[in-house]
Amino acid sequence: MSSVVLGLGNILLTDDGAGVHAAQALAQRLPSAGGVRIIDAGTLSFTLLPYLEDADNLIVFDAAQFGASPGTVRCLESETMDAFLVDGARRRSVHEVGLGDLLGMARLEDALPARRALICIQAADLGWGLEPTAPVRAGVQAAAGEALRLLERWLS
Repeated sequence: MSSVVLGLGNILLTDDGAGVHAAQALAQRLPSAGGVRIIDAGTLSFTLLPYLEDADNLIVFDAAQFGASPGTVRCLESETMDAFLVDGARRRSVHEVGLGDLLGMARLEDALPARRALICIQAADLGWGLEPTAPVRAGVQAAAGEALRLLERWLS
């Protein structure tokens, strides 16, 4: 089974880079023989589609606004993830392509991973800065732990 992890966000915009930081935290905690491909996906693009084409499992880390306390982590799997991404009122992407667009393209290509999850971290500050705020830094570590639990469940 192949697993892909995408870390989304712009690390120049404080908490917007939470997804990239969570992917890096996961990489530090995974055994080197884990068979998981971790990608700094930055601000997305359709060029990421080939990574999904051969994946059985997909985990996406991203900052989000869902009305919780900063640093709160939510894990949305399968249809719950899909519904969250289609609800445009919840999150508008300023990036070239949104995650929903990328997954829609994968669906059209019959390449949507059967098991997929979006691990969101509630952002506090999206202004200029290279480091996430303190609560989001804690959320990054919690998100990496959530991804480890998902992978363990999916791969067992």
